[in-house]
Amino acid sequence: MARKNSTVGAVVAEVDSGTAELVPDRDRPQAWALLLDGAPQSHVDLAEPTRLTFGYQRRLGHVVDAAAPPGRPLTVLHLGGGALTLPRYVAATRPRSRQQVAEIDTRLTELVRRELPLDRSWQIRVRGGDAREVLAKTPEGWAELIIADVFRGARVPAHCTTVEFTTLAARALAPGGLYAANIADGGRLDFARAQLATLRTAFSEVAVLADPAVLRGRRFGNLVLLASTAPLPLSALRRAMAADATAPRLLAGADARDFEAGARPATDATATDSPPPPDGTF
Repeated sequence: MARKNSTVGAVVAEVDSGTAELVPDRDRPQAWALLLDGAPQSHVDLAEPTRLTFGYQRRLGHVVDAAAPPGRPLTVLHLGGGALTLPRYVAATRPRSRQQVAEIDTRLTELVRRELPLDRSWQIRVRGGDAREVLAKTPEGWAELIIADVFRGARVPAHCTTVEFTTLAARALAPGGLYAANIADGGRLDFARAQLATLRTAFSEVAVLADPAVLRGRRFGNLVLLASTAPLPLSALRRAMAADATAPRLLAGADARDFEAGARPATDATATDSPPPPDGTF
């Protein structure tokens, strides 16, 4: 049972993945941050669903903006739901889009739906289940865009990082469709480099979008990986990024190859969870 925090107005609830907190934004009366066991997961502004506060959410928003001409509906599969920030963004910027969300934590979904309700006109279907299992059941060629934002705590689970998982994603995409994955890494970025190599086993075009400090290994943070069997919409993506005050960097083509640095793809037999964030990250 969720409860209102009488001191700060937070909503705290035990969910399948731990303790969830919906913390109100002091500057925006209808905005909330979702934390799981103290780790920030997402931010939602009910009054302005196109407002993306977290850096990785803005970068995924840039991908949504670049995936098709402005306003055209998309068919989107979200692997990982959280507070449903990106499905809200797609629905607000691309009306009539069809969206499916895979979220393993059904109690979290119930909390979010109750406290941060969706607009009834949005075509968003949330399915309880493991992201990989839902992906495997997705009809071939169904999605124009797949957004993978799968975390267990603060780590990407190993079974959603492999060649086998990537093959399922490529199968579920329509010809020329776009795959985007949010991951986290730091230091030498060995995990991120291996993830790029993994994507290259199923997709001919790959790219990386991240804060320059993260790409240089100066701090732990999020990276968004992009992949497609068709040329990536790099010009549209750069236009979408132009107004981002955080000035993310885009690596594609030879730059992406250099970043990959000969890393080996991860398989079901070799994969591990993404590295844990250093103490004090949050």
